[in-house]
Amino acid sequence: MKHALVTGGTGDIGAAICVELGRAGHHVVVHTHRRRERAQEIAAKIRDDGGSAEAVAFDVVDAAATGAALELLLARAPIQILVNNAGVTADAPLAGMSQAQWHGVVDVVLNGFFNVTQPLLLPMIRTRWGRVVNIASVSALSGNRGQANYAAAKAGLIAAGKSLAIEVARRGVTVNSVAPGIIATPMAEAAFDAETIKRLVPMQRAGTALEVAQLVAFLASDAAAYISGQCISINGAIY
Repeated sequence: MKHALVTGGTGDIGAAICVELGRAGHHVVVHTHRRRERAQEIAAKIRDDGGSAEAVAFDVVDAAATGAALELLLARAPIQILVNNAGVTADAPLAGMSQAQWHGVVDVVLNGFFNVTQPLLLPMIRTRWGRVVNIASVSALSGNRGQANYAAAKAGLIAAGKSLAIEVARRGVTVNSVAPGIIATPMAEAAFDAETIKRLVPMQRAGTALEVAQLVAFLASDAAAYISGQCISINGAIY
């Protein structure tokens, strides 16, 4: 049984990823920053379905707190599957964007990636098997009005993953990114009505969190052993 850590595991996509990895037979560590009760509920659902899971809470921006939490996890077993899903948005046109909006998003998405991934790499490498999957966004590939901070952070995440993939390629570790388009979540539903989705998406529907989770679970499997350094869009043929 491999141990998997999903950061930002309490959102719709994160929760679906946690459940799907649990179904694949992995021990799932459901991460949250503030939603401890929700993380416990997701872990309990995985266990109720016959899987193995636990919840953990820490702020990925806080390097010391992150390191301490990861040290406790690593004392039991190496994390061999890491899904970097933690993220926040703080939308505004760049001309009116505050320092707090810029740094807040970059800190969680990009610095959070470093704070979580770096301490887990050597233990993962020593097992000669590992999977790192970064959850990016269509915004990182095409840009989006009011999201210069988010697009920059997610694009940086993709680039960091490509570089890391080269560094660990000989060690049985793969690193890939997944870039979701419009996914049926409360946030997307507030931003896009049905007619807008039909206009923007050739498939004329939003994707589902389960579809994203199934792609992540595939990339985390033995079947994806020769796929690394890639960014895979899941967007209904937007482009």
